[in-house]
Amino acid sequence: MAITQASLSKKDEAFREFSLHGSMWKVLLQVGTPLALYQSLNQLFKILDTMMASHISASSVSAVAYLSQINLMLSALGGGLAVGAGIKISLAYGQGNYQMVQERVSSLYIMCISLGMAVLAGILPFTEQFLAMAGTPAELIAEGKSYFAVELITMVISFMNNVYIAVERARGNSRRILYLNLIVIGVKLTLTALFVYILNGNLVMIALASLLSQASLLFFAIINSQSYDSPAFRFSLKAVTGKKEVISPMITSSIPVITEKMLFAFGKIIVNSMSTLYGALTVGALGVSNNIGGITNNPQNGFQEGAAAIISQNMGAKNKGRAIDAFKKTLIINVVIGIVFYGLIMYHLDFISSLFDGKDEAFHQMIVKIHRFEALGTITLGINAAVLALLYGLGKTKLSLALNFSRVFLFRIPVLWFLQTFTGWGSECVGIVMMVSNISVGITAAITAWIVIRNLKKCKS
Repeated sequence: MAITQASLSKKDEAFREFSLHGSMWKVLLQVGTPLALYQSLNQLFKILDTMMASHISASSVSAVAYLSQINLMLSALGGGLAVGAGIKISLAYGQGNYQMVQERVSSLYIMCISLGMAVLAGILPFTEQFLAMAGTPAELIAEGKSYFAVELITMVISFMNNVYIAVERARGNSRRILYLNLIVIGVKLTLTALFVYILNGNLVMIALASLLSQASLLFFAIINSQSYDSPAFRFSLKAVTGKKEVISPMITSSIPVITEKMLFAFGKIIVNSMSTLYGALTVGALGVSNNIGGITNNPQNGFQEGAAAIISQNMGAKNKGRAIDAFKKTLIINVVIGIVFYGLIMYHLDFISSLFDGKDEAFHQMIVKIHRFEALGTITLGINAAVLALLYGLGKTKLSLALNFSRVFLFRIPVLWFLQTFTGWGSECVGIVMMVSNISVGITAAITAWIVIRNLKKCKS
């Protein structure tokens, strides 16, 4: 093992040993469960924003739903960089090259700061023009441009938070991620309730609550990144480097992930734009349906993130068999989550929809109608999440890009165009499209995993 200047604490050494040799069920549940809860709390953020927006007006729900997709497209820059680089940090951790870990961690922070400043300088002064270029309906621009500007600043702060979370995830410190996110949720809940229900605020106040909550997480991220007991994971200006062997693998791994996330969000923007054919409220109903679906999908994504780190660490230690085993067990976990949550949500769908409808019965029925179709892809999305964990962990981010590209640009947008062109169906079309794309990508992902594992077993290295 190439153990160099930087070192690990006894706690991080113990986790590395656990990840490489412990019971895989225990490893996945210990790492993945807090991350699943963390993802669920993030989904709660989105649900709360939608519920608070519905308290303002039904059109505000549509504004939040539409502009959130544009924000997601931009946040893919920092999020994709954190995911792709995090894979390489986990790989070096598994290899035992702790100096490389510190250099990648420290350099990644600087890369994200620079990226965030560039995004702000390029978009913030031209918010209205940017939203118009993204095809945002004029009425939503008027209502949501200030909201989007504040969300843009929040997104840049989240760039740094994503790096911090990626580092903690690589260390297996997912409980800390959960605890800190509970603090963020507390700040978010308190401020949003204050701004909306007591001060009768608007969408900008909702965005401000998000900004302050993310700033609270950044505060802890700065403190903790300076006080790690493991020098290998501690941020150090001296460890920041432009060396090709440090930076190049992180960028090469990140570019497909960034592209994948941006194209996926851009595709959803296109779908939202096409959905306005059925009226602006359809965009809001689809956004609400997506949020309800996230109650299931986000825990699945939490196990995806944890498994990707575990698979990468074991591949770094040349434990191919354990890497494959981690994928198989993650697949089982995600399918079980899909089955259980599908049953619970469908049983309570009418009540859940009533939380978002702003007492608008037509809007309520639209939400229910769309989600009954979308929910049928819940289990296959869990399969897709497990396969993405495998692909990320193996560093095969080009394949993950292909999967998510096909999900939107092959199985979603063309299907919606077909339905709008050749059928007389109404707003239920957007639900049907979600069902078709989510089931199709799950089947495609399963085939991809079978091929990748077969080739991995054949490979001797």
